[in-house]
Amino acid sequence: MKQKHALVTGGAQGIGKELVKAFLEAGYRVTTIDRQAKPEWVKNESAGLTYLQCDLASRTELEGVMAEIDQSEEGTVDVLIHNAGLSSFVPFGELTINTWDEIMNTNVRSGVFLSQHVSKRMPEGGRIMLIASTRAGMSEPGSEAYAASKGAIRSVTHALAASLQDYRITVNSISPGWIHTGDRDGLRAVDHKQHFSKRVGKPADIARMCLFLADEDSQFINGEDIVIDGGMTRKMIYEH
Repeated sequence: MKQKHALVTGGAQGIGKELVKAFLEAGYRVTTIDRQAKPEWVKNESAGLTYLQCDLASRTELEGVMAEIDQSEEGTVDVLIHNAGLSSFVPFGELTINTWDEIMNTNVRSGVFLSQHVSKRMPEGGRIMLIASTRAGMSEPGSEAYAASKGAIRSVTHALAASLQDYRITVNSISPGWIHTGDRDGLRAVDHKQHFSKRVGKPADIARMCLFLADEDSQFINGEDIVIDGGMTRKMIYEH
């Protein structure tokens, strides 16, 4: 049976790194795109892994990396996970057009046009997953650009699902809550306690959902946004 190929954006660290490792362990060939130079850990995972450096906010670099994928042995993509994302939390009065454009181009535009590009050669039964955020549905001051980008991802998910239905490609978004990617020893008891699940999220929580959605038996899940936040956004908070 032909080995499947997963394309993961933003794979250098955090959730993206966990996604890369999880799909490699599941037997996929994996290509990851990140604007960072190749990190040290990638060199130890060389078998089955291709690392492409690219700033997805740049139209020129985005088009270049899409051409590079086409020309490689891994040209056909079975699973696309658009995880790359930028955030910048600044007072609203200090938000610049450049910052807005960089966040929207990285978080939204690149995901849409990578989806368009790979879907043209994606086999029937392909999977596209876009990483959104619970911040698409709730906010704090200074989060306008990031919130807008994640809200756009949720919306474009069901639009893509509709557009790609005849190709039997499913498109879903995942909205992580607090996913801690650093040293968990620094977390406080209250950080865990405030979640219904009584712990802060881990990158593996997102990777498991992506593997589940990639399974051929998950074909009936389509056009959905799946919240993974330990119940945090269902919590009623008020003054006692």
